[in-house]
Amino acid sequence: MTTHTSIQHLNDDERERFTATVELIGKRWSAGILVAIAKDAHRFSEIANVVSGLSDRLLAQRLRELEIAELVVREVIPSTPVQVRYHLTESGADLLRAMEPVIEWGHRWRPERDA
Repeated sequence: MTTHTSIQHLNDDERERFTATVELIGKRWSAGILVAIAKDAHRFSEIANVVSGLSDRLLAQRLRELEIAELVVREVIPSTPVQVRYHLTESGADLLRAMEPVIEWGHRWRPERDA
């Protein structure tokens, strides 16, 4: 069931869900990790290479949080050595599509800064 509620008319439950969502994806590195996975970085090392400046410990923590939130699924491939790959869930992919207006907003209001 899809509902479209304007910000002005959020009830308490909707406000709490909205706040929880923004806080989850607003955590440092979370959005970058989701984008990296969407752009075909599926292994831990690939994600770490794409999201520069992120420690392995924090990457593991964020991946667990995103998995608990059901935005990412962890796939263990039984091989020697064992391989682990991360994929967006339907919910995670849907969230990134919903973020497209935020990306457009960033292009309009947060132009590149001079190096």
